[in-house]
Amino acid sequence: GAASTGGVVPLWAETASRMANWWNTVGKENGFLDLDYTTTSPIVVITGFVATTANGVPTTLKRSGSDYSATVFAKLTGSGRVTMWKNTDGVYTADPRRVPEAFPIASLKYDEAMELAYFGAQVLHPSAMIPCIDDSIPVYVRNIFNPAFEGTVIQGRCQSLKESNTLGRIRNWRSKGGEIPIKGITSVDKIALVTLEGASVIGGASAAERFMGAMADAAINVLIITQASSESSITVAVPENEGEAALAALKNAFELELSRSTINSVSVLPEMSIVAIVGEGMAMKSGVSATFMSSMSRANVNIRLIAQGSSERQVAVVVDAKDTSRALRAAHMAFTLSETTASVAILGSTGYLGSALVRQLDSQKERLAENLGVDMRVNIAATSKKMLVAENMNGINLSSLSDDIRGDAAKDFDLDAITNEMEADVNPLRVIIDCTNSEGVAGYYEQWLSAGINIISPGRKGASGPLDMYQRCTELQKENSVYWQYESSVGAALPIITTLKDLADTGDNILALRGSVSGALAYVFSEFSEEMPFSEALGRAVEKGYTENDLREDLSGLDTARKVVVLARQIGLDVDVKDVEVESLLPEGLADKVYEGVEGKTALDAALIEDVKAIDEAMLKRYQEAKANDANLRYKFTIDRESGKCSVSLQAVSKKDPLFRLKKNENLVEFVTTRYEESPMIIKGAAAGPELAATGIFADLLRVTRAFSSLQS
Repeated sequence: GAASTGGVVPLWAETASRMANWWNTVGKENGFLDLDYTTTSPIVVITGFVATTANGVPTTLKRSGSDYSATVFAKLTGSGRVTMWKNTDGVYTADPRRVPEAFPIASLKYDEAMELAYFGAQVLHPSAMIPCIDDSIPVYVRNIFNPAFEGTVIQGRCQSLKESNTLGRIRNWRSKGGEIPIKGITSVDKIALVTLEGASVIGGASAAERFMGAMADAAINVLIITQASSESSITVAVPENEGEAALAALKNAFELELSRSTINSVSVLPEMSIVAIVGEGMAMKSGVSATFMSSMSRANVNIRLIAQGSSERQVAVVVDAKDTSRALRAAHMAFTLSETTASVAILGSTGYLGSALVRQLDSQKERLAENLGVDMRVNIAATSKKMLVAENMNGINLSSLSDDIRGDAAKDFDLDAITNEMEADVNPLRVIIDCTNSEGVAGYYEQWLSAGINIISPGRKGASGPLDMYQRCTELQKENSVYWQYESSVGAALPIITTLKDLADTGDNILALRGSVSGALAYVFSEFSEEMPFSEALGRAVEKGYTENDLREDLSGLDTARKVVVLARQIGLDVDVKDVEVESLLPEGLADKVYEGVEGKTALDAALIEDVKAIDEAMLKRYQEAKANDANLRYKFTIDRESGKCSVSLQAVSKKDPLFRLKKNENLVEFVTTRYEESPMIIKGAAAGPELAATGIFADLLRVTRAFSSLQS
């Protein structure tokens, strides 16, 4: 868009006289005076855009001159309406090229339409509406290619500031039962900010007068002006192509003060854009500006300047040009003018976990849009070797993802390229889901959080990674108002981490945590018996998809130790994986064994299970000893808050222990707290397998989306 530059003012008396003369001569010759105007109207085809001066010199009506011609003649002829035929379905809530969710506005007041036009709405120009405002002639904006659509009608005036102030008490805009206070969001591109800083020595009034005088003398079109009274600093927004001229004008006007350093500096900042919200409903409504500013913050858009008109019909901000589309989409979503769109990247999209998540997102897409107003748009999907990027970030076809990512449209996997795509994405809510459990991917978390990108990590390489990295990521999510969700990293879809945080936030003191968080080993020790060897039970767990990609992470206790670290950090313990005392179930020498010639996960699992048979006899002995004492074997963890000790070991648990009745694929966490000391709180449920883990990731994604939506208000 481009701001209004003003227009030509008709000489109404002379124009009306010439019109009457034409009507009574040429019109009379064509029978205009003989018509019954109650049933018939003459059709007059008039050339638009061109005009003459009072002296008869040919001229034009400048920008939107054809529309201006139509409204001028509507006023002269006393028309009942003006219809402007365009190539869009009326005036939109935002530029549909930048905000695909934008839609036509049914009706506008003249003042609202002029504000939208001033701030860049392409369909209208302020000067074109002035003749209709004078005579209260409705203006219809309709689509020549879709004549059946009613389009937008512009009529009536907004209340004046004086009238608004007599309405009574101020009310929050959200208390009006869903009535949206704004009509549209628009922008002006190619803007520069020109600033004079620190003019307090010469006085604010004098500085402002001389500043604006310099702008007027240089014929600079000032679009917005703001002044900081404490420093007498002044900033104006001007067209970018006038920025240097404005700067030169200021340097000339304040040459003496600059030489004496009584003024700090004058500067110009190019490559800016104005983003404005417009609507009569903003007057006397609290929370509108807060919603607008919060939406900018949530989209990680930096605001350079803020201005609000005294009529309260518009609020404008100046942002970096590269952030304009994201700012427009964020504001559009914030005022519920469109669905909340989550732009999602899934890393590890074709693995067991990633595939399950993709299936769930695909099956629930319509329900999310209908019931929650959420558009989950997967724009990037990647494997360890290939990646797909949606064209214009409009979403990947999830139903054919597994085939498409092996097709010609796929590119080689490149984390830097993925990062660049997500940083450049204009969608305000951006989420990366890391299903890889890769240390290399976790190394990008800090960069993503710094760029305002939310992260969901079901893997534990981040949340249980090096303590300094974990702490930096925790601080970065606070600094950048983004989310790093890893609820699904422990207990799949069970609300274990959420419960821990809720207990701490409500002032409870966590004394200890106990339980079992390995779904694979829970299954193994439920199936293991005198009839079924340990290695065979392990093989069945592998077949069901309960184990990690590397089976040794389950047997060594590394997977459980990482989960323990995640939980321990939630209750304030600064621990690393090496600080956890772990009893490994791996046979000696198996941890570092290299299986040469064995390719693929299935073959590696089979080779490992064959080697695990070496401990079948020893495990059977432990099983028999446990049963002799009326106990069950469970792979149990313990976190003691006071001592800071964390441990994982295979234990024979009695019937008094909640783990005694642990079922095949369950996790269980026992919360011992000040409030729950005598009878600890227990969270227990199925937590093994990709489907349950994907459900946990899905829940994390919905938490991020809801939080984004709620925090914009």
